[in-house]
Amino acid sequence: MQKLHLLALLTCIAFSGLSSAAKQEVKALYIPLADHYAAIIAYEKYRHHMQYANFQLEQMADWDILRAKFLENKADMAFVMSPLALDMYSQQPSFKWLGLMHRDGNGLAINHLLGSTIKLSNSRLSRKPDRSAAIAIRQHKTKKPVYVGVPHVLSTHTVVLYHYLKQQELTLALQPNFQADVLAMTVPPPRSPAFMLGNSNRNKAVAIQQSLPWIDIVETGNFGRVAWYSKDVLTSEHGHVECIALATLIALTKKEQAVMEVMGYIKQAGAYIEQARAAGNLDEIVAIVQKHIPAHDTNTIKASLDPKLRVINYQRLDIDKDGLKRIMDIAIEGQILKKAVDIDELAYE
Repeated sequence: MQKLHLLALLTCIAFSGLSSAAKQEVKALYIPLADHYAAIIAYEKYRHHMQYANFQLEQMADWDILRAKFLENKADMAFVMSPLALDMYSQQPSFKWLGLMHRDGNGLAINHLLGSTIKLSNSRLSRKPDRSAAIAIRQHKTKKPVYVGVPHVLSTHTVVLYHYLKQQELTLALQPNFQADVLAMTVPPPRSPAFMLGNSNRNKAVAIQQSLPWIDIVETGNFGRVAWYSKDVLTSEHGHVECIALATLIALTKKEQAVMEVMGYIKQAGAYIEQARAAGNLDEIVAIVQKHIPAHDTNTIKASLDPKLRVINYQRLDIDKDGLKRIMDIAIEGQILKKAVDIDELAYE
């Protein structure tokens, strides 16, 4: 009898080992932003529930390194700003678009010198993309344009900035141009507070157009103040398209079930974040995020996920062709992107 029990136990262990071994590794690349919180939550809360995927996350230092590694097929998935993804696809259509990572989620923060001539409401909820920031830019533009740090020139942030400036009859340059009112320059998100502080110390009026929580860190750290959020510039019923999830053709050919399982759990993680936010209990989210991104302190994570502001959301993460086309069209108009891509071909449906 004991031998039968032992045999049954060994059989269960063997099948368990086979099941674990049968899982296929799905490595995803991400940048330490609120944009990618749903992936972190999916990893911590749901990876052990995955039947097909051995989900792995790898944090990248900047967007160009992420781009190069993904296009070299050294990862299966990547979470990428939509204009950068569109540019990547136009050069190398070796991947597909699976869905969204979030909606909305960036904004303009100005240093104290740039904000010295305007009055911002103490309530961030009341700060809108009116003429205030444009007036400040006009007043501080000298022979050189006002510098605005963006995470990458090929970013949704640049698209939002261009759209705002156009509405205010101001011009944006992507390369040095003394005639332009604003020059967008690449500043990696973690370095954006230092960019603000360093220029303030040199008495230079600057701003950043960055993702959460970095613009919140600027304000909580007293380096500057948030002027407005992207959701109020590119207004949309459900929030504008921002970062999107990509998977290589190789991964989709060899391990489609595993890749799609990961994407499904990312959507579930997004719903979990929204539930926690609605319940007013973000402590678990904060603890999970800080395991992966210690630089995101408790106050700034909670400010980024403030249920009243709702400046980023993780709802409706399915493919949104109209939303992506809107980003692409504005990017082409602003000469941020050189050419359009076939969104139907990019989408994996």
